[in-house]
Amino acid sequence: MKVEEFDYHLPEELIAQKPLPKRDESRLMVLNPKQNKIEENVFKNLKKFLDPGDMIIMNNSRVIPARLYGAKIPTGTEIEVLLLNELTEGHWEVLVRPGRRAKKGVKINFNDILKAEVVEYTDFGGRIVEFSWDENNYDFEEILNQLGEMPLPPYINEKLDDPERYQTIYSKKKGSAAAPTAGLHFTENLLNELQDYGIILDYITLHVGLGTFRPVKSEEIEDHEMHEEYAEISAETAAKIKEVKARGSKVIAVGTTVTRTLESAAQDGGLSEYKGWTDIFIYPGYEFKVIDSLITNFHLPKSTLLMLVSALAGKDFILSAYKKAVEDKYRFFSLGDAMLILNRKED
Repeated sequence: MKVEEFDYHLPEELIAQKPLPKRDESRLMVLNPKQNKIEENVFKNLKKFLDPGDMIIMNNSRVIPARLYGAKIPTGTEIEVLLLNELTEGHWEVLVRPGRRAKKGVKINFNDILKAEVVEYTDFGGRIVEFSWDENNYDFEEILNQLGEMPLPPYINEKLDDPERYQTIYSKKKGSAAAPTAGLHFTENLLNELQDYGIILDYITLHVGLGTFRPVKSEEIEDHEMHEEYAEISAETAAKIKEVKARGSKVIAVGTTVTRTLESAAQDGGLSEYKGWTDIFIYPGYEFKVIDSLITNFHLPKSTLLMLVSALAGKDFILSAYKKAVEDKYRFFSLGDAMLILNRKED
């Protein structure tokens, strides 16, 4: 299957640069693949499309200030470092820019508080660096909070007035290099309303790294290799999911990160507690084992995320929905509007 099959035209002015004043006022495009039907609504009306006993699963990972700016020792040349995965204490998988300045053995100084040495190359063009700092006076998290910046995607050209708007309201476990943005639309009031209606709410963790936003550079999508990201599902959550599935209610994933985590945990035919790395790549032809419906944002052309939603709803149907979203001037990408894909049988 060709990557070009997942392309679409997007006017630049439709890329959302700022979040809406109220999270749950985002527009909601509702897709029913079984009926080939598209409906327009508002995110705060989400429960209209769900049934009591359904289960919504969210990603509680929290974005860390993962972008650091340092200077090469001794030349002073500026080097940007984006933290991806902590391998062991002080050792991180990172992206560096410009890469040609960060050869093996290069040392980088960050404001005299933190230093790093490039110790290895990675197979995706990144680096493994070893950080060092005065452990008697600082811990690494404290240094990141002092020196690091929120790593907004490159298509967002303005800094956020409130960095918390790039965090979900339920973010808890620190470790992501980008937000699980499908969850940005939820408010406390909406979550309470859903719970009062009889919706089961639960959480998994996937620390968003390169696997989520790495572009596909191969011509055939089957040749693309996903980068590993760390994910967790508790035994209690897995048990709840199995109960929901057994009685015929729906499991609704909030975002592609939740989808990939749940589907990774079910690869051996069951679903149980899961702690480990996942590099699952979901594209058309994949048979879903856990999720029934998906809440997501509008994704970049030719991205693995667009391929995943195409696997759930059908490529042609998704691309027709995206065409309509462009015509109707929906707001795209991380800070934009939402889509609900209903993958349930016709009544």
